[in-house]
Parts: sequence; structure tokens; C-alpha cells
Amino acid sequence: MSGYDPYEIRKDFYIFVNTDIVYLDNAATSQRPRQVIEAIREFYEKSNANVHRGIHRLSMEASKLYEEAHEKVAKFIGAEMSEVVFVKGTTEALNMAANLLLDHLRGGEIVLTRMEHHSNILPWLRIARIVGAKVKVVDVDSDGRLLWDSMEKAVTEKTRVVAVTLMSNVSSVINDIERISRLAHSVGALVVVDGAQGVPHLPVNVKSMDIDMLAFSGHKMLGPTGIGVLYIRKDLAEELEPAFPGGGAIKAVSYTDEGFKIVWEDPPWKFEAGTPPIAQAVGLAKAVEYLERIGMENIYRHEVELIEYFFKRLAEEGLEDKIKILGPRSLEKRGGIVSFTLGKQDPHVTAYMLDKHKIAVRSGFHCAQPLHERLGFNRGSVRASVYLYNVEEDIEKLIVALKTIANLA
Repeated sequence: MSGYDPYEIRKDFYIFVNTDIVYLDNAATSQRPRQVIEAIREFYEKSNANVHRGIHRLSMEASKLYEEAHEKVAKFIGAEMSEVVFVKGTTEALNMAANLLLDHLRGGEIVLTRMEHHSNILPWLRIARIVGAKVKVVDVDSDGRLLWDSMEKAVTEKTRVVAVTLMSNVSSVINDIERISRLAHSVGALVVVDGAQGVPHLPVNVKSMDIDMLAFSGHKMLGPTGIGVLYIRKDLAEELEPAFPGGGAIKAVSYTDEGFKIVWEDPPWKFEAGTPPIAQAVGLAKAVEYLERIGMENIYRHEVELIEYFFKRLAEEGLEDKIKILGPRSLEKRGGIVSFTLGKQDPHVTAYMLDKHKIAVRSGFHCAQPLHERLGFNRGSVRASVYLYNVEEDIEKLIVALKTIANLA
């Protein structure tokens, strides 16, 4: 058993109290508990001010809350406060990572995988074009799992960065980041991890995984939209110049006949120019507290149990021949996402019909078209993704609806 009661958890979410929707679109965004919503409202009602800008009481309170948010998020991933940079989301974090490493990449090679989200492909392609770097792509097998032989061949003395997802947002495959880090670091390459799907669902420690940069979003882990995180290893953060400089990123700017002299702020502030997402940071901190109270290991175990139940009910209802799964059926090294197609039916039609049964899923390529095409899902897939508040009844309703739709197709 997962170690907590998801039925009690559901009481904290207004959407489940007030509606009968079956929400299985958690890989796109999660729902927010009342604790997060109330923390944001309380900030705006009692402490709203800009941070690091004034010595009046409100500014000091807002700054304290904002800095505490960094500390809580840092602890959550096993990092130090100075290593946690707040951004808009995973996409901005990965773009920032690529831009920060522009000079490092010049004339070298970037290694990606076939399972990457578009947000962990496009920034690297852009930077590669600018600096004349070469991009290599590591292939996957028929289950969507990384081909390790292909990875070992791709990583060479010319490799500057290995950019890889912690968990696929389509196949739910969980990559062995520790092993990838050992390989990359053996040739002096940096490891940049897309943690958008992994951090909300798995225990993550950047030190034990030996990650150089890690990107993830608040809105996929019970937090608000508009905030994400880029973890940058301390010594790396200290040597890098900010990719997007501006107010708040500097200690001093002076001008003489010889030109401008700039003294950058210490990390993380030198990477957070302008007015940051203050209220969102307060909400994310509360979301982290909520997840820690339940335990990430418990959450992961609960999600895998729900996927196991889904596969079991598919077999019992004789739907295995009608439902084509994208990704592994094995529960080893996989998370709480299952992508599939129903017969020859277009995935968007299936999702539309599931919505008529009050079941929310996602359809399309899920910003991972190369993986879909590699596995033969050229029209995309339907994606059902669970989280800590989903229960077996949600899966049961999905199975019943799929059986009804299959009989109509």
C-alpha cells in the first residue's frame, strides 16, 4: 500500500469536492490543494510588496517569504538555496540552461534522446546552430526505453552536454540519471535534466544523482502556474554569467571613461533579474510542504499501483487487443502515465468521447512527436496520467468508458 489515504487527500481539493470529474491529465498540470490557494491569497492580502527593493515592513516580509521558498524548494531536491533559481517554468529553465552554456558548447557536441519533450530539444537545436555545435540523438527500443549502447556510442570526448529527461511524459519510462551522469562526467560533459515529470512524482536528490542542472515546473506539483525552477550546481552557478541580466542581478554598476564595470550578485539572485514570481514562490513552497508531508516515495508507489490496476482491468475486460499501449507494460522503472490508442480511432476522438464520460485526459503528440513516430504512433496517442489524489474508482471509470467506446467503434 502507498502509506497514505488518497480519499482523505481529495478533501483538500475543491475541484473534487465540487465536481464529479475524473481528472487524469496530471502530466499536463496538477490540481491545487486549498492550502496552496490560501497561501497565495494570504500573501496578496497581508504581505504583498516587491522583494529585495526596500526596507519597509511589507518588502521585508515579502523578501523573507521569497527567500524561504528558495530554501524549501532546495531542500526538496537535496540542493542548497544558492543553487535554486526561480523562472516561469520548465521551458524557460531549459532555455536558460542552453543560453548559460552557450560558450561552453561552442564547437562541441550535444547529446539528446529520442524521448525528449520538445522543450528539451528546441533550445539545444537553436544554441547548436548559433555556436556551431553538433547534436546527436540517442535512440530508444520498442518500449521507449533508452538504448544504452547507443548512449555509450554518442557520448565522446567532444560531448559538452547530455540533456535528458528524468521521466518521459509519454511512455512514463524513468531514466537512470546516476548512470548517465557517470558516463557524461567521465568525458567532462555536463548533465542537464528535464525533471518536469520526474520531480512531482519521484524522490529526487540532485547530489546523489550528480546532476549539473535540473529543470522543473511548479504547476505540475500542486503549485501555481508561472513558476519553475532551474537548479544549477553551486560551482557552475558561481562561474556563469547570467543569460538574461537586468535589475536585481547586480551588486553594482559603475561607469567611467573606460566603460561600464559590473559586479554581479551572488547566486541565485544574479539569475533572477527583474520582479520575480513572488506570490507563485509562496504557493510553490506550500506545495512542497504538502508533498513532503505525504512523502514522495509514497506518492510514487501509489501511482504505480494505479497503473498496475489499469493493466489488470484491461486484461479482465478483454480490452488488451483493442488498446495499444505506447511504452512498457512492465512496472519496473516507469511512472504513473499510460499513453495508448483505441483501435483505429483518432486519439482526439477517443479523448472527446472520454470527456463525455467526465474523464479528462490528453490527446495528441504531447510535445514529443519524435518519440511517437519512432514507436509507430504517427497520429499521436491518448494520455492518462495519475497523481497522489487519484483512486481506483477513477481507473474503473476509465475502463468502463473505454469499453463502452470500444463497443461503439
